[in-house]
Amino acid sequence: MTAQRRVVAEVLDGEHVHLTADEVHARAVAKLPEISRATVYNTLGELVSLGEVLEVATDKRAKRYDPNAHRPHHHLVCARCGSIRDVHPTGNPLADLPDSERFGFTVSDVEVTYRGLCPNCAGS
Repeated sequence: MTAQRRVVAEVLDGEHVHLTADEVHARAVAKLPEISRATVYNTLGELVSLGEVLEVATDKRAKRYDPNAHRPHHHLVCARCGSIRDVHPTGNPLADLPDSERFGFTVSDVEVTYRGLCPNCAGS
């Protein structure tokens, strides 16, 4: 693993991490000043292709990158500031879709996004 890839992976490490590519780049530069924006974008693309990172798009905001790619989860998104949290509700949303609503599709995956106001935005 190159130094650049290692730095991008370190920046993405942790729970509830959902950074934009620009945020990843800014944090990576703090650790490795010579890392280019193109290298960060290319590395993120490679990590998404490898299934190591999820690309999360919410509304018209910038894509975010989620390192929690190996544990099934959904997202809770603040409608005002855009902060994202991983959530792990019980149940199986895929099983909750009745056959009559599948319209002949063979459904293989489901993405659920909960929206609301985070504590900071709800209090302001």
